[in-house]
Amino acid sequence: MNRRQLMHTAAALAMALALSACGDKAPPAAQKAEAPAAKAPEVQVVKIGVASPTTGAQAHIGIDIRNGVQLAIEDANKAGITIGGKAVRFEMVAEDDEANPTKATTVAQKMVDSKISAMVGHFNSGASIPASKIYADAGIPQISPASTNPDYTLKGYKTTFRVVAHDGQQGPVLARFALNQLKAKTIAVIDDSTAYGQGLADNFEATIKAGGGKIVAREHTTDKDTDFKAILTKIRGRNPDLIMFGGIDPQAGPMVKQMAELGIKAKFIGGDGMQTPNYIKLAGDAAEGTMASIPGLPKEQMPGGAEFLAKFKARFGKDVELFAPMGYDAVMVFIEAMKRAGSWEPAKILPEVGKTNFNGVIGPIAFDEKGDLRNGPITIYVVKGGKWEPLETVTPGAAQAAPAANAADVAKK
Repeated sequence: MNRRQLMHTAAALAMALALSACGDKAPPAAQKAEAPAAKAPEVQVVKIGVASPTTGAQAHIGIDIRNGVQLAIEDANKAGITIGGKAVRFEMVAEDDEANPTKATTVAQKMVDSKISAMVGHFNSGASIPASKIYADAGIPQISPASTNPDYTLKGYKTTFRVVAHDGQQGPVLARFALNQLKAKTIAVIDDSTAYGQGLADNFEATIKAGGGKIVAREHTTDKDTDFKAILTKIRGRNPDLIMFGGIDPQAGPMVKQMAELGIKAKFIGGDGMQTPNYIKLAGDAAEGTMASIPGLPKEQMPGGAEFLAKFKARFGKDVELFAPMGYDAVMVFIEAMKRAGSWEPAKILPEVGKTNFNGVIGPIAFDEKGDLRNGPITIYVVKGGKWEPLETVTPGAAQAAPAANAADVAKK
């Protein structure tokens, strides 16, 4: 083999080696196009406001309401509710109104600015009434779970509703109980100068006078006072059969305790603001035999009461204080209205709230033309053995219910 042949052979060999090396590498695999990830369905956040006193002497009642609202929102979110075909997630917007009328208006404007769809609140009539104008101006439906002063729905706003009987019903029920069951002849009346307390006392007093009872004293205190000995000493000289108090438990408890210290033997009765476990704690042994009314059925007798009480205790580690079932139902009334409207917009919800016909924890819920609860029951309780026990339940406008057997026993004490 000559030199030239060797060179051709070497070149051919080099070429073969190069081709072989190239052949060892597989051509890059074509990238398989990934399918786009499925887009998660968009969830609409719907805000529901709640305002009540969550600091101060009435915080136990305000927190109770807020917890009822929170439980309703959690239950609704677990249910996976859709409105107008769109998945929604409810969100609670909670504010402390400090049981203060001025602060309540500030809170109301903050709620409006937060773009809530509906409002649960307030607790105190003195807070609900001034705040109601702000919600009305914004067209936001408002359900109070506890405000009982008649003026709350008498302002003429189409946005105001409540899920409790009002004092124009509760005051007369209390007064008729005092006259007919307790056989009281001479009665002293004290109120805490709030829209709630004074309104309840006024309605009570008017019915007592119309029924032939005698008001021997009418006194006023405040929702901040805790020393009532001057007022009670003055009343003691009038020797009443019964003392009626329009106010909340932080005042009612010390008042009854001081009555015992002054040797006042008169029976004591009040409204829903004092029908709490906290009242018994504050009054101690002096609470025994005292009475109070509350709008609504006894909690255990509410259609959804047993289940609600158990669920509430499991969630919050404590018993219901007062108005948690009403706060819960207020939320559910709004949600049902949203479903019917197919919208969470306040202007579209509002007409549907007025058409409510809903069976809630507390029982049937429907509103009259003013926004008041139709046929709202009122229950009278007595403290017996350190606990509140129901005496009788009355539905205003219906024939008065027959008193429980132990109502006669209370009259003899």
